[in-house]
Amino acid sequence: MKHSFDPTLVLIILPVEISGPARSGVFHLALDTGATGTLINAGALVSLGYDPALAVERVQVTTGSSVEFAARLPLRRITALGQTRSDFPVLCHTLPPSAAVDGLLGLDFLQGTRLEVDFRASSVCLEC
Repeated sequence: MKHSFDPTLVLIILPVEISGPARSGVFHLALDTGATGTLINAGALVSLGYDPALAVERVQVTTGSSVEFAARLPLRRITALGQTRSDFPVLCHTLPPSAAVDGLLGLDFLQGTRLEVDFRASSVCLEC
């Protein structure tokens, strides 16, 4: 599925649908091929009915400014660029209010697929 992005922005921002225990929602995630794992803002996950405090697993995360621990939660379903993953583990972390996105779509979501980013056409396509 091909998705257009705004070439004037510094990030490629994608609409991503996430299903939770209470409801589903569409959030804006930055495509981040430098991130090994997908990360979602804690507030977004709480709004869907997830409880990060109940996470069984916590992992060490190296950010641009520090090393922290984040809860890892399995999402019921996540859909981006026409691809759906079920029981998909993501990192739950509080992003600063100045963040322009609700999280990062990392390499773990893209694994085993073909990703095409066309900067001339301002489009991104997964499995096209």
